[in-house]
Amino acid sequence: MTTISAGPTLGDAWATGRNNFNLIRLVAAWLVIHGHAWAITGSAGGDLVATLTGIKFAGALAVDMFFVISGFLIAASLERNSAGGYLVARALRILPALVACVGLSVLVLGPVLTTAPGYWRSPLTWDYLWVNASLWSNRYFLPGVFEGLPNAAINGSLWTLPVEARLYLALLGASLLGMLAPRRYVPAWALAMGAACAFVLLRRPLPEHLANYTWCTAFFITGTLLWVLRDRVRLSPWPLLGLLALAAATRGTPAFVPAYFLLACYGTLWLGLAPALPRIRETDLSYGLYLYGWPAAQLVQSVAPGGPWHNTLWATLLAGGLAAISWFAIERPALRLKRRLVAGGSAAT
Repeated sequence: MTTISAGPTLGDAWATGRNNFNLIRLVAAWLVIHGHAWAITGSAGGDLVATLTGIKFAGALAVDMFFVISGFLIAASLERNSAGGYLVARALRILPALVACVGLSVLVLGPVLTTAPGYWRSPLTWDYLWVNASLWSNRYFLPGVFEGLPNAAINGSLWTLPVEARLYLALLGASLLGMLAPRRYVPAWALAMGAACAFVLLRRPLPEHLANYTWCTAFFITGTLLWVLRDRVRLSPWPLLGLLALAAATRGTPAFVPAYFLLACYGTLWLGLAPALPRIRETDLSYGLYLYGWPAAQLVQSVAPGGPWHNTLWATLLAGGLAAISWFAIERPALRLKRRLVAGGSAAT
């Protein structure tokens, strides 16, 4: 297979130990807060990303980037760990902070804000706790909480986590079947992408949940593809500029969708590995910012309602503080435990 262009390969860049993935994920988590501000405040219009692309708002772009990075990094994690170590590492990275966030929503935020007299007796309360904390599925509402707001969801961002958990398991299954060698993974990826495109064309318009699963899976398995081909795909600004030009030329046409997809995949890893950006090594607030961004924005809208930028500012400050507490009190201790339990564990993934 030919390389994309002159320049270091993804594998060469990865081997240096220098990357910008923590920074990119932090920016992406902020984009989720900003992108959701229109829905949370009930404002017309949308953010700059929505205006530029016509198919994605800032939060959706951020999620696409998350899944590309995840597919790449989680494949790397799987390669250096046993199956058991891989599962332990993934569980310790996701579950402790998630359980804390969901628990705070049910046990603190809910009782303080609810207008429902039977909050503790309602099965909806405990269903929200169990379903969200277990990664089984998603529940969005608590009795009597945020009911007067434009959007009553407690945490509209949590839907991605069960999707990601299932993709982790699918990737493990593929690895156990020996599918992560290039000669096996490339045709399997092509078959999966072709089947997804056919499904979308035959069933369009897809219900939102199916569209979300399809997009996330496509970005994740392509991130894994780029890991599998890391010694053959090269990092260069020229393919990036070409994809930007292609996206600009096809904007507003059906061809923009594949152009956007290719740009998001290659562009995310180019940003993660090519430029010399400020590095974040020891403190990764991105997951906490993602977990608390939506409920923080809802609290801001409850106490001091305003427009999207007003909501973005104050939600960022509140969620940032909660993310710091989550990192230092929960996530960092869990990562230290991961390093003790799992050979080759890495805080970056």
